Amino acid sequence: MAGEILRSRSELGGRVAPIELFFDLVYVFAVTQLSHLLLSDLTPAGAVRTLLLMLAVWWAWMYTAWSTNYLHPDHPVMRFTLVGIMLAGLVMSAALPHAFGDKAGWFVGAYLAIQVGRTLTVTLLSRGEAVQKVFLRVLVWMMFSAVLWIAGLFFGGWTQVAFWAAALAVEYTAPWHGYRTPFLGRSETSDWTIDGGHMAERCQLFVIIALGESVLVTGVTLMNEDFSGPAVAALVAAFLGSVALWWVYFDRTAEAAAEAIAASDDPGRIGRSAYTFIHLPMVAGIIVMAVGDELVIAHPGGHVALGTALTVLGGPALFLIGHAMFKRVVFGYVPVNRVVAVLALAVLGLVALFAPPIVVLSAATLVVWGVAAWDFVLIRRRDARER
Repeated sequence: MAGEILRSRSELGGRVAPIELFFDLVYVFAVTQLSHLLLSDLTPAGAVRTLLLMLAVWWAWMYTAWSTNYLHPDHPVMRFTLVGIMLAGLVMSAALPHAFGDKAGWFVGAYLAIQVGRTLTVTLLSRGEAVQKVFLRVLVWMMFSAVLWIAGLFFGGWTQVAFWAAALAVEYTAPWHGYRTPFLGRSETSDWTIDGGHMAERCQLFVIIALGESVLVTGVTLMNEDFSGPAVAALVAAFLGSVALWWVYFDRTAEAAAEAIAASDDPGRIGRSAYTFIHLPMVAGIIVMAVGDELVIAHPGGHVALGTALTVLGGPALFLIGHAMFKRVVFGYVPVNRVVAVLALAVLGLVALFAPPIVVLSAATLVVWGVAAWDFVLIRRRDARER
């Protein structure tokens, strides 16, 4: 069984299977739920709860991406496994708005079914192969964190938050020490012989999911408004902001990074750092920005509320910080224009004290487009020198 289902790094050449694209549909719903959750409780406590749930959603998706990197997603057993994960993911996503309330049990049950169930399945399917020991270590740590997830169900309020934060801390720190486990030792990143091209494309698709949700939410918000001039202008600014983020990510960096990880002698290290962890602030930034877009389209004029300013400016800043870290890990340098742009967004926080929301949103969009234009000029100059 393992010999038939295990895939080599060069076998599929990074191709994402149709079943993986179908699988991602559940996470379109999950991302929408997260943005609405943050919008409904735009307070420090609400932000903490949304962050914890986003960490769980990202982790459930990411570990599945690692699993289909090792095992054929088109194999019948893996197809049924992915369908089962989709069903659990749908339940998990539906429970997100009330995960800290009366649907906590449904959320935890679905999340653990995904994490523990999938890891156990992949461990059994890869028996006799070197990768089996890697997943066996992962399974041990998943079982450990599951105790904390379940323990949180017996409490409410901040005690529940503390237990679930501890569970996520266990899961998120485990890759950094190689899932060190008694009697099983630890894994090195060189043991994670992933298909770098496949990992890069999977993460690129999740960025598309997040950007698609931001476009969707702007259209739905305008649909529910009166199509006034300021609201339509805010929609245009929000849409152009999403395009700018797409441009910054995909113009050249995404392809170059995919080539870098595919050619790396240690793709597991880049897969862990640049894709598993550093893509998280980029996706979070897109979600936060979508919340800001919705607030501005609904209320383009008047005084800027603190929550609106933080989401409109903080979303792009979070994305650009993540993208700068991504380029640092993959290419070895931090782009100056990202640093300048983040500082400019911080300065715009002062402007937000006096300007209407639509002006703040438009200024933030111009800042991101400035990064895209800066990149465009630098890349074309470099190409001209090489020619």
